[in-house]
Amino acid sequence: MRYVLDTRSGRIGEVMERSEDAVVLRPVGGGREWECPPRDVGEASADEVLRERVRRLNRDARSGAAPGPREG
Repeated sequence: MRYVLDTRSGRIGEVMERSEDAVVLRPVGGGREWECPPRDVGEASADEVLRERVRRLNRDARSGAAPGPREG
């Protein structure tokens, strides 16, 4: 898995698909995909990805939602 930063919004996403015109990203832990222009994709550090995973787990725990799929 490769995670990147959408520099327009600051969101971190998993690269699902790539073309000349767009990179399709999915949020860490799953969710609705979004498109990002390739010029607006930056590197996401391991620390940023870990922070996003913890943020997602905390948000799910507070809302009572079932945890997302485990990432290995």
